[in-house]
Amino acid sequence: MNPTQSASLPAAAARRGRTGFSLVEMMACVSIIGIIAFLAIPSVARMRSDSEKNLAIARAEALNLAQASFIQVRGRSQAAADWTAAASSTAKYNLLLPYLSYAETTLTAFMPSGYSVTFPSSILSMSKVGLKDPNLTTILY
Repeated sequence: MNPTQSASLPAAAARRGRTGFSLVEMMACVSIIGIIAFLAIPSVARMRSDSEKNLAIARAEALNLAQASFIQVRGRSQAAADWTAAASSTAKYNLLLPYLSYAETTLTAFMPSGYSVTFPSSILSMSKVGLKDPNLTTILY
């Protein structure tokens, strides 16, 4: 055995004996993961609320387009008569339902949870539906 081999044997044996991570290394990893989670969780919650708001706006715009299609198909006078006869928001939604693609069967299922719409009293004015968030704040879109 030459002298260079004898000097490298204890270092190789020491490396073979070490099989896992030390407690300090594990604590450092856990703390880094905790910091990343602390920074990421609020932004994920904010993205979720923003996406629900965007979905509500898109659904309100779909209702506006359905109103225009309803007037074009039924004619102004017949559309106005049908719209006036529909007293509730549910009845007005049922009038627009054939003009909405892949729509839910009820207005509450169509809108994201907590968001609500108010239909205009006259369909001939072609005004947008009113949109309110879960805090009942009007959303301008």
